[in-house]
Amino acid sequence: MERSQQAALLSAGIGVAVTALKFYAAWLTGSLALYSDALESIINVVAAAGAFIALRIAAQPADEDHPYGHHKAEFFSAVIEGALIIVAALLILKEAYHGFLDPKPLDAPIAGLAINGLAGVINAVWAWALMRKGREWRSPALIADARHIFSDVLTSIGVLGGVAAVWYTGLPMLDPIIAGLVALQILFSGYRMVRESVDGLMDKAASPEVLYQVRSVISQHGEGALEAHDVRTRSAGRATFVDFHLVVPGDMTVAESHTICDRLEDALETTIPGTVVTIHVEPGDKAKARGLPVL
Repeated sequence: MERSQQAALLSAGIGVAVTALKFYAAWLTGSLALYSDALESIINVVAAAGAFIALRIAAQPADEDHPYGHHKAEFFSAVIEGALIIVAALLILKEAYHGFLDPKPLDAPIAGLAINGLAGVINAVWAWALMRKGREWRSPALIADARHIFSDVLTSIGVLGGVAAVWYTGLPMLDPIIAGLVALQILFSGYRMVRESVDGLMDKAASPEVLYQVRSVISQHGEGALEAHDVRTRSAGRATFVDFHLVVPGDMTVAESHTICDRLEDALETTIPGTVVTIHVEPGDKAKARGLPVL
């Protein structure tokens, strides 16, 4: 099993444990705010399971029906996760509305806060580790999962503070208000995740940093060519597709131009792991280039 798939599976297991702790805290206290925090954690489990499935699909090699591979499966996972987050937010808003109409005092607030706090610490440690590995392995599915868990951590901090305020002030009306605020924050998180994933499905160009690396590599390793132009990039999961036109002297042989292309492909793949390069060679005049301008 691939390492990113193992991470997604572990994330689902951790999510189950954290969700159980949060629901226990909500049951002890009767707090809508803690319940809303627990409800969001359910989405972590579903999202991690979805990420695991997407990563298994994305890891499949290119075939006759999918000659460019299955990388975009990870973006579909992130879109579904964002949609689930939005649904969770709407459910929390519904519960907050009913709680606002009939507020109730909290039971066992200290025990509930301690248990929920423990769940939050577990989430924070795992989110940090998952984000670090997701970026290292260039996995949109793991990064999306880590961002959602980070969002859950921030939510938990706000909820803990709010429930502590309810306990301290003795104002039960604060509990559904906090739950409503949590729901709005979750709603924004889901919207952002869907938007970013749709960008990936729409073949958004690689980041400016990656594009700068591409142009630098072409300039440094394109000796013998006259010019490179129409450099284009797109990201699909862990793969970055790069294509450009390479102008070579008109009297250069096919073998010589092929050698330059091989050198450029090797340099790009070494500098930017997961790069898939396509080069279109064009004949130019016989003048030798003093440098290789990348247009």
